[in-house]
Amino acid sequence: MIKWLRIPNEGFMRKLWMIALLIVPATNLAGGQDANPNVPVLSQRLKPDRAMVYSDGPGITVPALLPLNMPRIPLEECQNKVDGTVLLSVIVDSVGEPRDLWFLRAMGNDIDKLALEVAAHDRFTPGTINGSPVAVAQSLELSLNACRIETKDPSGATSSHLELHSQPTQSLSAAFQPPKEAVLTSGDSWSDSKKRPPRTEQVGGNVAAPIVLISPQPQLTDEARRAKYQGVCIVSLIVDRNGMPQDVKLVRNLDYGLGVKAIEAMNKARFKPAMKQGEPVPAFLNVKMEFRLYAEN
Repeated sequence: MIKWLRIPNEGFMRKLWMIALLIVPATNLAGGQDANPNVPVLSQRLKPDRAMVYSDGPGITVPALLPLNMPRIPLEECQNKVDGTVLLSVIVDSVGEPRDLWFLRAMGNDIDKLALEVAAHDRFTPGTINGSPVAVAQSLELSLNACRIETKDPSGATSSHLELHSQPTQSLSAAFQPPKEAVLTSGDSWSDSKKRPPRTEQVGGNVAAPIVLISPQPQLTDEARRAKYQGVCIVSLIVDRNGMPQDVKLVRNLDYGLGVKAIEAMNKARFKPAMKQGEPVPAFLNVKMEFRLYAEN
């Protein structure tokens, strides 16, 4: 039986067929958050980027979604429909903007990227406590109906992306394990081409490792099976602050197309991002991927 290997201090293990993965290096996930004050603090900002975060409770009015009008293509022009539903964690700040977006439930395909794009454009009536605007943690569910669009660059290379063919259906609900305070980051991904990516963090110390939500499941190629070929490759990647894999590269390759399969699978992985003192941060990882011809007993 092939399985996820243990990430130290996380108590986390999952079983996979035909592959084993190990996030390297080992990490220390110890640490905690300060207790909530008995009396709510109405002054939200603790320092420039850090805020008290509230959730559903007495005296708290939760945020409300404002109407959103995203660009879309006519349904009759859609030849390749892709639909899906994603659940995100979001903190709506005191002016009604989405912060600290990451996955609670994902699809493992391009719908996830589109959901993050839609959520980053959302605006809200901010939540309040006793009438004063505050940051409020919520869960945001997005149901998306999209169309895959194929494009070619000047060299003739083909790429694809998703565009909406109808307005997204969105709803807010109570947050899952809301933080007591957080550093509020933009809803945009660190990899936004219009921005310079921030420095990535190394997992360990005060940087808690990303937590896997969707585990990749690559398959052996036919060529590897015929050659009775198996082994271990290592890929590097950056898990961005939304929990998306970025810049996936081979560190140790395998023949018969297995390295390509490893990259394809890792691009479908989804995570809760690395956390540094209450802030989601992009983190660099090495992942060990072991291909075997036969399952373990």
